[in-house]
Amino acid sequence: VQLQASGGGLVQAGGSLRLSCAASGMIFSIMGWYRQAPGRQRELVASIRYGGRTNYADSVKGRSTISRDSSKNTVYLQINSLKPEDTAVYYCNAQAPSRGIDYWGQGTQVTVSS
Repeated sequence: VQLQASGGGLVQAGGSLRLSCAASGMIFSIMGWYRQAPGRQRELVASIRYGGRTNYADSVKGRSTISRDSSKNTVYLQINSLKPEDTAVYYCNAQAPSRGIDYWGQGTQVTVSS
């Protein structure tokens, strides 16, 4: 199983970015994105279930969209109106809870300049 994340980078405040995470090896019932800023705990940004139900952190609700292309086994996270406090390393996560499976992709740095 492999999770390949991409799409991070340096963005100006107010801008947008889209992160992608392609999974290989199996289908996961839940895929999502977490982030970790320096000195802070890793936190959920957004997740999406195989059936399409989504969950967002309050900090990004209303300005982000998580989506899933099941044919490509890929999850996308679009964040608009980026703020400096969105700066963090973003991690893709994929779970199959009924099988006790929880995988993490490599982190991708997102830096929002003010």
